[in-house]
Amino acid sequence: MHLKNASVLAVDDDEDVLLALRILLRPLVREVITERNPDRLPALLSKSAFDIILLDMNYKSHLNTGNEGFFWLKKIQDRVPGACVIMITAYGDVELAVRSLKEGASDFVLKPWHNAKLLETLEEACERKAIKAGTAKPKATKPGKSDNSPDRILGRSEPVREVMFRIDKVAPTDANVLILGENGTGKELAARALHARSLRADKPFISVDVGSLSDTLFESELFGHKKGAFTDAREERTGRIEAAHGGTLFLDEIGNIGMAQQMKLLTVLQTRQVTPLGSNKAVPVDIRLISATNMPLYEMAAQNRFRTDLIYRINTVELSLPPLRKRTEDIPLLAEHFLAVFAEKYRRPVMNLSAEALKRLQAYSWPGNIRELQNAIERALIMADGEVLQATDFSLGANRPESHDIHTDKPAPGDEDNSLAELERSAIARVVDKHNGNISRAARELGLTRAALYRRLDKYDI
Repeated sequence: MHLKNASVLAVDDDEDVLLALRILLRPLVREVITERNPDRLPALLSKSAFDIILLDMNYKSHLNTGNEGFFWLKKIQDRVPGACVIMITAYGDVELAVRSLKEGASDFVLKPWHNAKLLETLEEACERKAIKAGTAKPKATKPGKSDNSPDRILGRSEPVREVMFRIDKVAPTDANVLILGENGTGKELAARALHARSLRADKPFISVDVGSLSDTLFESELFGHKKGAFTDAREERTGRIEAAHGGTLFLDEIGNIGMAQQMKLLTVLQTRQVTPLGSNKAVPVDIRLISATNMPLYEMAAQNRFRTDLIYRINTVELSLPPLRKRTEDIPLLAEHFLAVFAEKYRRPVMNLSAEALKRLQAYSWPGNIRELQNAIERALIMADGEVLQATDFSLGANRPESHDIHTDKPAPGDEDNSLAELERSAIARVVDKHNGNISRAARELGLTRAALYRRLDKYDI
């Protein structure tokens, strides 16, 4: 649906705002209806089907709580499920606007707005409405960096477009973001995309895998230490939080930290200060926090394994990344990208995928998600002889039993090397399964580094 065919309803108690909307939109849309009194919304909705509803956050109340906006948003959703509602809010109420997305709003605009930005928001709303209705095809998502950047998010599928939409809306707000998703879905890429689109884009982006840190290393890495603070502290070290001052701090695998670590992190987020080990002087810090995990934090909180108050601090906005099996239409684009990357890395001509190979890739469940696809492409490109990769060039675990119980694979009788390899494979699989796919915890129990464990996972096709 194009904007010129859209019917727009604007509800705001400021007549000047409504007048500005009428003047701007009347030549550009099929119909624009304005209303100052939100109490008339039910009657208006019963008479007409509006393509877009612009809804103010505050009306009679002198307090900018946004409660009235949320009340009427819920009323609209009850009466017109799936309605495209764009919230209107003042610049200082960005957190309310972000909350409105969590409550089901399609988008938000800030007052005072730039006309071009408002029209772009309305156009995007029309495009999403048309895609959901099946009357338009999605365009490729916009990369966060240059087209040849390895950190960009690729995809044309609806789940990826939804992720990119939320990243674009949330990035400039400075709200804390919690990224959820299975291993290999690209949580760090999403974090970098948020940083690249933020007002802190020219400041540091500091990434920390907190799940792999012991209690002592946690404090030393995040808060820093003074010389002599502990046995091996031979020189002063700036912590990662302080290093991220002015920029973005990305805490990966945050669901794996212990309760004591959670309390220390919560204190920093509440006070916005860090105290290096061995020092009594607190250092003020200004950071935007992005966290990521594949762990069920809410279930963990119910079991007293994760602090509820810390969840509230880190997830002003939640961003859920889809597994690759939910976005198989993106596999050709991802495969093409990885083929180009590895052709350059190994100085090989760029290869193509045969139709059968592509069909096999799209039929596979990809338990390791994009990381597994990346490894499969790299391995196939290295081992292939021709210029076109065939289905037989990919070893994707297709011969495993349907239950995917890798413990049932047996080595050849009398083959000692195979037996040792299978023992290692079974041990790794058992520990990874024990920790629900958490690589950091599994690596610690196995006495391996994360990199070494990943190599073995790739070696045994786990």
